[in-house]
Amino acid sequence: MARERADVGSFEDIAAAAVRTTGLDDFGGSEHEEGLRLLVEDLNSPEAGLTGRGNYFQRSEVKSALVGRLLTQARFTEFPQHADVPIERPIFVMGLPRTGTTALHRLLHADPAHQGLEMWLTQLPQPRPPRETWESDPIFAAMQQAFAAHHVESPEFMGIHYMDATTVEECWRLLRQTGKSNSYESLAYVPRYTAWLAEQDWTDAYARHKANLQLIGLNDPERRWVLKNPSHMTALDALMAVYPDALIVHTHRDPVVCIASSCSLSAETTAGHSTSYVGELIGRTQLELWSRSYRSFCAARPRYDQAQFVDVDYREFVADPVGTVGGIYDRFGLEWTPAARAAVEQIDRESREGGRRPAHRYSLADYGLTDDEVRAAFE
Repeated sequence: MARERADVGSFEDIAAAAVRTTGLDDFGGSEHEEGLRLLVEDLNSPEAGLTGRGNYFQRSEVKSALVGRLLTQARFTEFPQHADVPIERPIFVMGLPRTGTTALHRLLHADPAHQGLEMWLTQLPQPRPPRETWESDPIFAAMQQAFAAHHVESPEFMGIHYMDATTVEECWRLLRQTGKSNSYESLAYVPRYTAWLAEQDWTDAYARHKANLQLIGLNDPERRWVLKNPSHMTALDALMAVYPDALIVHTHRDPVVCIASSCSLSAETTAGHSTSYVGELIGRTQLELWSRSYRSFCAARPRYDQAQFVDVDYREFVADPVGTVGGIYDRFGLEWTPAARAAVEQIDRESREGGRRPAHRYSLADYGLTDDEVRAAFE
């Protein structure tokens, strides 16, 4: 049975709840407050049209960001040596949603010399424990149980984007610790937060992102980070300011397909959450969000060494996933070892089998958009 609330509550109320949940009260500064306060105001407005179920979900999302910040801050204090962990030439996979970023990210992560952000560690940042100990961690076990239930309750969502506590996931959960994440724009109608976010410098968000990686990778300092998030396109300048030697993998696909699929994902994720964030409003806001992010990326990219970038066409990737990964290694001068190739081939085989096979159906017309309108937005 879905949980419900009469409202989202105030920012102070949600912050107090995060403190009670964790038993911690050091947020490590206040830079997160401006964005999250504005977000909460938007969520409580009549325009958001949230239902009781939507109020509960959106409050949980804001609280999760605050809990993550509290837990991270405590770990920073507990493990001060994290600040000395080097992060060299990390790989960032980015592109419009539904351009193959998830599949490509998981293939690149398969290399034993690489590491990524496992889902449970994005929620509970800490130095990554040995893999054989995860099942005995009560929080990990609870997350796995919740994902198993979600697989049963929402099989369509899992067809769109399969995940569990062990899978490597997007790093927006780290960025939102600073109140900056366009994930919120894909979950509700938040126009004032959207306008605020579009004007922000994300450098502080990426600085905290890096500190989180140093913390989580404390026990694996030799392994290269492989990260993925479509929203990295939004703030390439900030990303490069913090990670000047970053290697950028940019994926490409027909934007008509991307926007239709992105709208479907937002609709499926938020079904029953709002009386206003449905249909055409999802279409309009998602088209604006991703065309803006794409234009921002295209404007910033020429400012950097193009040897740090590689472009991947979705059709070529689908036709030859392993060859595409090998090409990325060649472009960046990475060592394509027999162990790396074997691991990538194994993940590729597994992705074609069983319940993880995508089964995603969507139509652009469901969201009040036309092919021509979408293509014009990306000219």
